[in-house]
Amino acid sequence: MTQHLRKKRREAFVLGNEAVVEGALAAGCSFYAGYPITPSTEIMETMARRLPLVPDGVFIQMEDEIASMGAIIGASLAGRKVMTATSGPGFSLMQEQIGYAAMTETPLVIVDVMRGGASTGLPTSPGQGDVQQARWGAHGDHPIIVLSATDVPQCVEMTVAAFNFAEKYRTPVVLLLDEITAHTREKITLPEPGDFEIFSRLVPTMPPEWYKPYEETLRGVPPMPPVGSGYRFHVTGLTHDLLGFPTSRPEEVRALVERQFRKIDRFFQDVQLVEHVDTEDAEVLVVAYGCVARSARLAVKQARDVGVRAGLLVLNTLFPFPRAHVEKLMRTCRLVVVPELNVGQISREVKRVNEGYTAVRTINRIDGQIITPSQIFKEIA
Repeated sequence: MTQHLRKKRREAFVLGNEAVVEGALAAGCSFYAGYPITPSTEIMETMARRLPLVPDGVFIQMEDEIASMGAIIGASLAGRKVMTATSGPGFSLMQEQIGYAAMTETPLVIVDVMRGGASTGLPTSPGQGDVQQARWGAHGDHPIIVLSATDVPQCVEMTVAAFNFAEKYRTPVVLLLDEITAHTREKITLPEPGDFEIFSRLVPTMPPEWYKPYEETLRGVPPMPPVGSGYRFHVTGLTHDLLGFPTSRPEEVRALVERQFRKIDRFFQDVQLVEHVDTEDAEVLVVAYGCVARSARLAVKQARDVGVRAGLLVLNTLFPFPRAHVEKLMRTCRLVVVPELNVGQISREVKRVNEGYTAVRTINRIDGQIITPSQIFKEIA
């Protein structure tokens, strides 16, 4: 009898930032442009080593974050899967071109490793103050997907998810980490081909003369050819018609903006990534994300040990806000606790959907220190 031995999986002891690179490469990223900034620099350093070893992989250090965004937008239009990474001050510089990517429906991934702020703030300390900026930082009305990771293995998973969503919906996707998650070192199983379902953008199959780059489709997401492949593809940040040329006709402007929102709204459940921990019978609910979710997980376990029916909802998708999950649990809980490393940003979303169902209590810390399990336990037990 022949025995088939399984190939031993490779394991590594890596930082969260390094795990992001593993996820990006697994998703097919072949172009990275960025500028180093604490506490995201390890992403760039690891990409500088790894990406040139990938077939057709290109790494470029740009002069600043504005140039980095321009480079990845151009590379994405040319058909590459692209990423950049930064932290608070650099993320602020990127906002105008995030809006440009949203208007031109250019898929790309931005990793923002949050630190204490505002301004230069606390460069080496954790914070979660960029949450609302990730959703609303770029001017105008446009959809965007914002994800978060709670631990190092999830940095791999959420990076893959970010690329898949970007490619599937032709949109910028922001992955928010915090300094604790980014600089925590844990053992992970390195991804191999086949571990994840990988999605790549649709390309047109019709003759070039029939192609309309911003035409409505059944999925709401137009196919996207690489620039230079024979398809005419006009790109502008101005509102544009089906061919991509500037327009100010009210009916064409309205149709463009509505389609851009509809392409994500139509598949709303696909982008809602959450984790339920002991929520089936919970009378006290903790809603958390990032490193704070790890503290919350232990606090909920400790509360259960003393007889409190506590539960945890971990938000891996921050925007579009997972209203259905939160609202359903609010109807059966007497208290919802939202711990955050800011003055209250996701708690605003929780309160917005509460509509008087239950009491909402916040735990906020802005001094560069983590929220501990004991702090959360004190509020729920």
